[in-house]
Order: sequence, then structure tokens, then C-alpha cells
Amino acid sequence: GWLCPFGLIQELLYKIPTPKIKKTPVTRLLSYLKYVILVFFVFIIPIMYAFRDIPLPTFCKYICPSGTLFAGIPMIASRPELQAALGWLFTWKFAILLGMLILSIFVYRPFCQYLCPLGAVYGLFNPISLVRLRIEEDACTKCGVCRKVCPLDINVFETPNSPECIRCGKCADACPRHLLARYIARYAAAGKYDKAIGMGALSCGECGCCAYVCPAGVEITQLKQNAESEG
Repeated sequence: GWLCPFGLIQELLYKIPTPKIKKTPVTRLLSYLKYVILVFFVFIIPIMYAFRDIPLPTFCKYICPSGTLFAGIPMIASRPELQAALGWLFTWKFAILLGMLILSIFVYRPFCQYLCPLGAVYGLFNPISLVRLRIEEDACTKCGVCRKVCPLDINVFETPNSPECIRCGKCADACPRHLLARYIARYAAAGKYDKAIGMGALSCGECGCCAYVCPAGVEITQLKQNAESEG
């Protein structure tokens, strides 16, 4: 989600102001296509050819639009003698690339959602990733704001570490509860003052707004002051 250059191209194209295609039962079903591609085009077919001593990177050769954009097209543009040798394979891959670029204007990162086998592998590790989301279930009101802003239409409060999540962070930014104050109070009450400070306790202006709106009536400001006096 953060490093892929082709993902960046899709992000920029999606920013073009046009009507957007939201998730539907059909697009959700298409999300499983990348796992099919992973199994057949990355594992089964290449392994079958490997037994014949024929190396065949099937996905890269027949599908990958990123390779076409960042390697194939620049190489052909810089070497005119190759242009006469272009055949159906380049036409096929260029068509995939063009389709993905056009679709990216209307659908959020379609290659990542539907075709990328590397994304499929990464997604399987989301539940144990070093960077993962955690929902404070006793504080979450399930208001649905996180899902509304999620470009992949994930039920964040139900599956915060869904395989489809690309860690864009939009759900965390949009959460109306922003539970940092709750963390400060919890750590301070438990005597874990170093963690309370890590949550920004020393930056608090003690305005009292957090305690005023806290539905549990937690005296967060008082707990923060205790943390300061003990720390």
C-alpha cells in the first residue's frame, strides 16, 4: 500500500474528479480473482514448466501492467529496432495496462484489488502484521464512519485487519472517537506512566473537553495530572 509505484499511479488517477464506482457484490467477488491468479499464474503454471526445464514467469509475461509501464514501454521507446518486432504479446499487455489506467480513474486501485498476486500474499499477513489496526470494542459505537471513508468498503469495526486492507489509514483519521485520550486515562490509571506519556499526555492542555464528552464519565484530566505528578 505504501511502496508500490504502480499503486501511486492508480492513486493519482483516482484523484481525477469523476463519478466513482463503489463496491458492489460483483466487485467484491472480483476481489478473489487475485488469489486465483496467485495460485495459477505464480505457482501452478510456472512449476509445471519448471519440471520441463523451461523457466516461465507467467504472471510477469502475460499480465503484469506495472512491468509494461515501467520497463516494457521505456525499453521499446529507447530502442527503435525493437519496435518492428512487436507482436500480439505486447499488444495484449498494453491493452491490460490501458484498461487498468482508465479503470483507475473510476475505481480505487483496481489492479491492487483484482489482479495483483503480491497484494494477495501481503493481505494474508494482515492479521499478524507489525502494522495492524486494533479496535477498542468497549468504546467503539459502530457508527460506520470508518466504513464510509474506506476506499475498499471494509467493515473496519468487524474486520480491522481484513486481507483487503492496504493500510491507508483513512479509517483511523475519520474515527470520531479518536481514542488517544482514553489510552492516556487507561495507562495512567494502571500506573503505566511511560505509556501515557507516549500517547501525548505531556502535550495535553487540560481543557477538560475529553472528560466532558466521555460517555463513561472518566476523569481523564485528573488521571493525566496524576501521571505527570508520578512521572
